[in-house]
Amino acid sequence: MRLERVSTGLMTEAIRVNTRQRQREFSMFLNMDEAFGVVSQLADIALRRLLDSEGLELDRVLQQPTRITKRILEEQAIREYVLALFRLPRAEKLYEVASCSVWTPHARCHTAGSLYTTDSYLCFSSREEGNCILLIPLSEVLSIEKAESTSLLPNPVIVSIRTKKAFQLIELQDRDELVESLNSRLRSMQWKQSMFRSRKDSKRSVSSPTPYYTFYYDTGFSDEEEIEEQVLRNTVNSEALMTAFHQNQPGTNGKKSAEEVKERLWEDHFTEFGRGVHMFRTEKIQRLVAMGIPESLRGELWMALSDASSELESHQGYYTSLVQKSMGHSSLATEEIERDLHRSLPDHPAFQNPTGIAALRRVLTAYAHRNPKIGYCQSMNILASVLLLYAKEEEAFWLLVAVCERMLPDYFNRRVIGAQVDQSVFEELIRERLPELAEQVPDLSTLSSVSLSWFLTLFLSVLPFQSAVCVVDCFFFHGIKAIFQLGLAVLDANAAQLSASTDDGQALMILTSFLDQVGGEDSSSVPSCPPAADESSCSDADVPAVRHTNITDLINESYEKFGDLTVRQIERLRCRHRIRVLQAHEDTTKENALRLVTPDVSISPENLADVYDLFKTEHFISLYWGDSSSAAAAEAAAWRYGDSGRSYVERQYRLDRPQFKSLYGLLVPWPGGSNQHTDTLANRTFTLLDQDRDNLVTFREFASWLDTLYCEELNEKIRLLYRLHIPPALTECEADPSLMKSPLLSTNRPLYVNLSSGDEDEVKDYQEQLKQMLQDLMKEKEKDVEKPLPLMNQREFIQFCKTLYSMFHSDPEENDLFQAIATVTSLVLQIGEAGHKGQTSGSEVISQEKAKAAAPPQAEDTSGDGCSESEWTVSYAQILASLLTEQALVNFFEKPVDLTAKIAEAKESQYHQRAGLLTLQQGTS
Repeated sequence: MRLERVSTGLMTEAIRVNTRQRQREFSMFLNMDEAFGVVSQLADIALRRLLDSEGLELDRVLQQPTRITKRILEEQAIREYVLALFRLPRAEKLYEVASCSVWTPHARCHTAGSLYTTDSYLCFSSREEGNCILLIPLSEVLSIEKAESTSLLPNPVIVSIRTKKAFQLIELQDRDELVESLNSRLRSMQWKQSMFRSRKDSKRSVSSPTPYYTFYYDTGFSDEEEIEEQVLRNTVNSEALMTAFHQNQPGTNGKKSAEEVKERLWEDHFTEFGRGVHMFRTEKIQRLVAMGIPESLRGELWMALSDASSELESHQGYYTSLVQKSMGHSSLATEEIERDLHRSLPDHPAFQNPTGIAALRRVLTAYAHRNPKIGYCQSMNILASVLLLYAKEEEAFWLLVAVCERMLPDYFNRRVIGAQVDQSVFEELIRERLPELAEQVPDLSTLSSVSLSWFLTLFLSVLPFQSAVCVVDCFFFHGIKAIFQLGLAVLDANAAQLSASTDDGQALMILTSFLDQVGGEDSSSVPSCPPAADESSCSDADVPAVRHTNITDLINESYEKFGDLTVRQIERLRCRHRIRVLQAHEDTTKENALRLVTPDVSISPENLADVYDLFKTEHFISLYWGDSSSAAAAEAAAWRYGDSGRSYVERQYRLDRPQFKSLYGLLVPWPGGSNQHTDTLANRTFTLLDQDRDNLVTFREFASWLDTLYCEELNEKIRLLYRLHIPPALTECEADPSLMKSPLLSTNRPLYVNLSSGDEDEVKDYQEQLKQMLQDLMKEKEKDVEKPLPLMNQREFIQFCKTLYSMFHSDPEENDLFQAIATVTSLVLQIGEAGHKGQTSGSEVISQEKAKAAAPPQAEDTSGDGCSESEWTVSYAQILASLLTEQALVNFFEKPVDLTAKIAEAKESQYHQRAGLLTLQQGTS
């Protein structure tokens, strides 16, 4: 599906919706911008629900499509914007949005903007996004109180926090209701803290100071003495790795003086704007961040700017317990982690040492244990390494949580959808902000593919280390907006050379050379040639001369030229491009699935593609329009605990038992005599196809079954029917107790019969045809051939006959078929009786011989075996040979069935099924 706004001759402006089948246009809207936004939002929600069932697990209001209203969509859009702007946890629920003004002491005035309240935060943003941002975790709040209203300070509210600060908000509409709601959530949070906080935290004084109308400052961190628990101190590092491991770099003295200057600037800033999560974030802090955060403050500021400190505070002991649970466990994620440990900043001394490697292993393994849906993805090791350098180990873990789950949502998962969406957004931004470059380079996919690593690793993999860390500083302050801006600035700085490039390789070399020369203040102004290169190579005209670029200058340039890019614009672009990316991903997944299955089946490519669509639609119908509990549970369990041997394509869409039974009824080629028996056969087929016993059937397994029914020879169809009437497909739990619970029915028989040389002597009284077949199969036992099917007993054969009778109902040759199956049944029963008598006499002789040579206990066991061997049985070969004697049956099984027509009927049935479920949901809502 593709959405676009168009203008035509007949209609002034319309919304065009293009699907694979047709095109529709909608017009006559009172507000075109609002209508297009709603349609885009609905399409985005629908695709995210269909393609990622767990993606909207927390947005429960969106899981009931019939209850989605325009108001809910507006609230959801605001919520998504607030989560992105303040980079809050995805679980946060938005409660109130109110216009107000906050006293900003650094400006000596009140700043107008909007207040957003969620489960755990008070958030303020000035009217112009980015000018002033304030984030107050409720866990830091002591009291929220109303003050006396005056003409200068209408409807004031005072928010007092632990670090002896107070914030004043005025001009709040519905102040009483707002304060009451906030205090209710505050009391609930304080109660939880008193119940679950550690003993050391519970001793902290929670007395509320007298509220103030203006902002005042503390003398320093009141919580500095609070350090992590002593448990696992000798295992978990209590200091950042940078305190013990330093890189030897030239100009160390100059660097120290520069660090001292930056530290003084930050201390002055703390005095004026506050310190910690709740400091005022303005353009001044933006300039300080662009200079690079001093190493002594980097870990603290990363924790504050990302608010990972609140997560750490509310989860005391969580990381150490995760380390205990996760270390020693082996999984695919841990194997990938071990493989990448020594590839993480290999040139840094911290990761040439067992201490650094062990810390990195603990952080990555603990996160994979915390979030198995993500587990471990490449590039997480590089990011975690940098976090460990400047933050304590537990802090580094929570910083990694913040990046993976809040700041870069959907980046680190099995499909990397978030990164692909942002690449598509980046392409559009290039066209908008760098039109001359876009005109000279029409195909921007090359630049987009090059920039993918910029987004995944935050430039850590392409910039010199000290420069890349400055980019990470900006990322923690401005989020993904900083990466978009810097990426545009890099392309803008190289626009002329990129426009003149003749191929993708040259464009890649231009960008790589430029980024390699981006350094800090202490870097040399002119790069020197590598030692191995001679003068002629340095002056080669084919290699563009790259001048040194200072990282601070590049960051400032990105803010000056592209700083007007807002979070709201990015979120709107993401919403639009997510639709395209998810559809392209689905198309690729479908192509890969068909490519995987096509060599194994004879179904035409067109029909196989239609079957895939039916299979996927059936998965969605049950998951999103029907009872999704069992399907979702089975799917989640399969992803979490198994399928290590299956590819992602095979696991993408799978059907549970109810879903399979529904699709079975739509595509099975033979009519069923009764719904009960059709349901029984569907159950047996599912059990037979579910070879790994995960209660899910893959598309490959389903296609193989369908191919047997529609494209295979008669003997393969009979073979399939035969297997449906023996264990494991046939169980004791079926609906017909009179037949299935008979003691004559053996359900403990293995699927395959492995005959030893001694067993060959015991079957000498079998019919010669069966004996020869088994001997031939035994000779090829070690080869890659299909093993013989187990024998079928009398009760199982009766079920087999019952199935054949049910298949012939409503057939034009019904009478002839019934007569033919009666003849075959009689013939097979006679063969079974003959074999049963011969086997019984042979077994008695063998039992007597064994009884003479064995001890009494062994004789009893042999007697039991003889009883089992004397059971009435027939083989697959005997049944097939008997069926071939009746031409009516041969014609029935060899008669071609139009799969194309069956698929068309199934599509129509699925459509009506969805419509009926939707109507039912609307009636109950």
